[in-house]
Amino acid sequence: MTQIIHALSEISDRYKALFVDLWGCVHNGITAYPDAVAALQAYRQAGGLVVLVTNSPKPRAGVAEQLVQFNVPRDAYDTIATSGDSARSAMFRGAVGEKIFFMGEWQRDAGFFEPLKLLHHPLNIERVPLDQAEGIVCCGPFDPMADPAVNRADFLYAKQKGMKLLCANPDIVVDRGEVREWCAGALARLYTEMGGESLYFGKPHPPIYDLARRRLTELGADISDSNILVIGDGPQTDIAGGMGEGLDSLFITGGLAAAETKTSHHPDEDALRSHNEKEKINPTYSIGRLR
Repeated sequence: MTQIIHALSEISDRYKALFVDLWGCVHNGITAYPDAVAALQAYRQAGGLVVLVTNSPKPRAGVAEQLVQFNVPRDAYDTIATSGDSARSAMFRGAVGEKIFFMGEWQRDAGFFEPLKLLHHPLNIERVPLDQAEGIVCCGPFDPMADPAVNRADFLYAKQKGMKLLCANPDIVVDRGEVREWCAGALARLYTEMGGESLYFGKPHPPIYDLARRRLTELGADISDSNILVIGDGPQTDIAGGMGEGLDSLFITGGLAAAETKTSHHPDEDALRSHNEKEKINPTYSIGRLR
């Protein structure tokens, strides 16, 4: 059974590094949670390292710029690992071909297609209409409020052509303030259900955790998995991902699962147990909000 705690400081001295989710934990898609920021600042001041591990399709530089807009201060974290960086690397290596059909919001997601300097011979990726494409790159829905089923016709065509769909953000939904929106993961799930092949690189899949560990190495840190704590509000992304990697986890119950866990300041113990059994997760710790 998960241990319900009231503050990160109760357990933080057991870990040398945190892999921290952003949306729903550190900010709500509009502005930062002050208590979460303070908790991360205190952890770093005590010598711990904070890696922000996010399913954002943006490169880490783009996420850093966004954090400034959300009032998340630079001293709240050390580095960033994004699903976008992991997926970009696969795209430029040819995971879905050179001619791709793009799904998302171009003004927001253009950074995904910036040349990847780490590769010696990246492919020359070309955005084309679906009927000319070799594969699909999905950074998100065209309309985050529309049911993913509106894409069925395009997905049926793509599946019949044998296209793979590269999913840059495995999240199914996200709450922007008080509004719940669909994410790329919902489209990838639909494509898979229809018989297509979706490729994932963010949480809960291994590539983003490999990237997060490399980010620690870039900081000069050699930290064993037993000294890393995963923090997040996504049962099937953050917590399932941490479990899959053999890492301890702290479940933020006041995010996506606030209603199911009856979280006000703290989760209801019976509701939390029922929720975790339904989701087949077993987080090491749980807390209402990161504080």
